[in-house]
Amino acid sequence: MADKDGLKVAKDYHVGTPFANQGDFQVKGANGLSWGMKRRLSNIFDPKTGKTVMFAFDHGYFMGSTAGLERLDLIIPTLMPYVDVLMCTRGALRTCVPAANKCGVALRVSSGSSMLNDDLSHEVVAVDIEDAIRLDADCMAVQTFIGADGQLESIDNLSQVINAGMTYGIPTLGVVAVGKDMERTDRYFKLATRIVAEMGVQIVKTYNCEHFDEIVAACPVPIVVAGGKKLPEAEALTLAYDVIQNGAAGVDMGRNIFQSTHPAEMAQAVRKVVHEGYTDKEAFEYFQDMIH
Repeated sequence: MADKDGLKVAKDYHVGTPFANQGDFQVKGANGLSWGMKRRLSNIFDPKTGKTVMFAFDHGYFMGSTAGLERLDLIIPTLMPYVDVLMCTRGALRTCVPAANKCGVALRVSSGSSMLNDDLSHEVVAVDIEDAIRLDADCMAVQTFIGADGQLESIDNLSQVINAGMTYGIPTLGVVAVGKDMERTDRYFKLATRIVAEMGVQIVKTYNCEHFDEIVAACPVPIVVAGGKKLPEAEALTLAYDVIQNGAAGVDMGRNIFQSTHPAEMAQAVRKVVHEGYTDKEAFEYFQDMIH
């Protein structure tokens, strides 16, 4: 084991220098992957832009019925034309998502305690690889608690899913969790995203923070940024714009879309930022024009 004493604090991230092992594939860190892995990653990250708009509605696995998601069967079909990927549970996918759609699927495969329990950091792998294959998942999402009480368990969960995914050519999405007692600093996210990437995931999902461009530069796989809590539409679009400008490969918006007063229009505005180079102000003007 490496000795922690005497290690220097990292500081030279070469921000702005392109990833060196890119090759001719649009997804960072995927140059050496199999054809099947690349095919599924291309269902997630647009081959033209290399970016993605994910729509997260997997909240029910620990929150139950959520405001804005009371009727999945009604809201999801209205948003599918405007997003690249649906991030959801297998229950929601089978019951409420029409199979005749072109969206990628980020399948939530970890599960744990509900909101009735204050500690959400102890999860298990709840979906096996065979069911992920049956559902034609493009990646498998695992919650990862670095620095929390359940760290070892979540790393074990992540390792199991990565190993199974490598066997069958299905990417793993490592979701960097931030519990109530965990810091939301660039120091923490540099640590957590790098650990998860070096475990072998093909995608990392995390949060925005200061020096986000350094976090992206230090992570050898694409980072997708969570929208987090509900923000006013203008602020959510600014969040999307800022992280894309700082190197994120996409956003995974949930509440900032389904809890918007105009979810479909908001999804389209987010898409303008991620794929079409709109500024946050331009995207908000676009959103306002659509709803008036």
